[in-house]
Amino acid sequence: MCYLRVFNNYDVMKELLDLILPRDVLACFEVVKVCTTSARIDIYLDEKNIPPAEYSGQGVLSKGFTVPTSIQDFPLRGRAVYLHVRRRKWQLPSGDVVSNKFSLAADGTRYSREFAFFLKGILG
Repeated sequence: MCYLRVFNNYDVMKELLDLILPRDVLACFEVVKVCTTSARIDIYLDEKNIPPAEYSGQGVLSKGFTVPTSIQDFPLRGRAVYLHVRRRKWQLPSGDVVSNKFSLAADGTRYSREFAFFLKGILG
């Protein structure tokens, strides 16, 4: 089942999402879709329309999104959780295309940094 929802109380929903999602994700991304099954939860995130700081004021244009990156996060209520992250592409006046850099996944993994740290502590 997939659904899009507009929540009436933004502050309460933001606080709840801050508890569920990896740290600081909502500063740069918006939840655009959630799909659930009995086995998993898929959360789709799009980068907010905020150009890279180093190109601020240079007339950069948003040119869509990158191919989504999937990151496994902590399970919730016995279901696997996957974050599907799309970063924006920005075109500079020179024609070059750039993207913001985010380190949401642990190096060399498809796990969120917090989940990888947890697994490392459990598994050694």
